[in-house]
Amino acid sequence: MTGDPTEREDGNARPIGAERTFRLVLEYDGSLFEGWQTQSGERSARTVQGVLESELTVLAPGGARVRGAGRTDAGVHAMAQVASVRMATRLDANALLRALNARLPKDLAVRSVAEVPAGWDALREACGKHYRYQVWNGRRRSPLRAARFVWVAERLDLEAMKRAAACLIGRHDFAAFQGAGSDTKTTVRTLTSIELSGAPGGEIRIDVLGEGFLRHMVRNLAGTLIEIGRGRWEPERMSRILDSRDRAQAGPTAPAAGLTLLEVRDSWSDGAPVGAGATDSVDDGHPVG
Repeated sequence: MTGDPTEREDGNARPIGAERTFRLVLEYDGSLFEGWQTQSGERSARTVQGVLESELTVLAPGGARVRGAGRTDAGVHAMAQVASVRMATRLDANALLRALNARLPKDLAVRSVAEVPAGWDALREACGKHYRYQVWNGRRRSPLRAARFVWVAERLDLEAMKRAAACLIGRHDFAAFQGAGSDTKTTVRTLTSIELSGAPGGEIRIDVLGEGFLRHMVRNLAGTLIEIGRGRWEPERMSRILDSRDRAQAGPTAPAAGLTLLEVRDSWSDGAPVGAGATDSVDDGHPVG
């Protein structure tokens, strides 16, 4: 026998407290969060990463290192944000999921947990994202939609918005749609798809899929499309805005409440092998114990 304490999990012996890496899929209502990333400063900001790390530290007193697949801004929601977590724990994926969901606040939940090989990093592994922007185009405000939709009372021309959006697909310099305060090295991005659905006078959805996005990019695209839908600009103006690479030429930044991160594509979600012994667990909604 060795002097190292071990335990049995799924038939495998592991050193107690050995550092392991997990892939978490998170769902959250961004209304009361000041974005994803932990912020430094005198005033304590409530962020998704900060709340998650705080609860993980209770479960792993040695600390936990959390890395998101990307940052969502204050007020933006997520159906399936991905994060990688490195922590020393004896919990398996299923136990970690249950323990976290028992502790997290009602506006943040873990949808699934998978143990992945050491070194797996959510930001580095992300290769695509799907965002949805939602507009309530009814004549009267809708309290039940207020947290997920942006209300535009005047009837929008959905066909004009679709024509305008067509020029955005492909690889372009999206500098005209980048928000202030970004330190990105390049503003060139690839949009693989942009689809508008729904009906004028009802719910309108703008689904945007791409390899990566600039700060406020989807909200600035949505704000510009809404201006075109209102008839303030013709659809052909979109291509001129794109070519200008001038933020002042594009429409206003649409409110954060209408934006949701629906999916992150990465090496795990694409089905690529991530190492032997990885386990995956999905929350079934039952309480711990």
